[in-house]
Amino acid sequence: MIIRGISLIVFAVAVLVVWPLLPAGGEQAEKPLPEGVMGLTAEQWREKLSSLEYKVLWKKGTEAPFSGDLLYNKKKGTYVTAGCGQPVFSSEHKYDSKTGWPSFWRPISEDAVRIVPDNSFGLRRYEVVSSKCGEHLGHVFKDGPPPTGLRYCINSVALDFIPSG
Repeated sequence: MIIRGISLIVFAVAVLVVWPLLPAGGEQAEKPLPEGVMGLTAEQWREKLSSLEYKVLWKKGTEAPFSGDLLYNKKKGTYVTAGCGQPVFSSEHKYDSKTGWPSFWRPISEDAVRIVPDNSFGLRRYEVVSSKCGEHLGHVFKDGPPPTGLRYCINSVALDFIPSG
């Protein structure tokens, strides 16, 4: 019993010491920004995007749950990437997954996104990136609704919304 208590204390101290050393905002391992995406350098992307957009799109960051502007958006329209403006999701495929991030059961078209294996943090996940520019959008999980059974869990800050009509 004493050893278990000591182990928990050691674990808690280790977490408190190591956590500040991890990249902020749920960032994963450094992703080198491809130079010349849409003719922009990494520095030009930093100037074009907000710091959070840049962190999520190009450094594989994650916004805090329930913080995104598009989470509760119920308007009809198209979701495009915040960087390249590529159409990636439709309001027709959006649903409330109660996870804190906008969720979709499919992309707007088969070629709108690419799915990339992601083994960061010792987890086996699948990253969703835009097919045009390679922007990190979020992850896809196999716990979504019919008909696909997929949940595209997407950072709100990675998207812009264009209303229909």
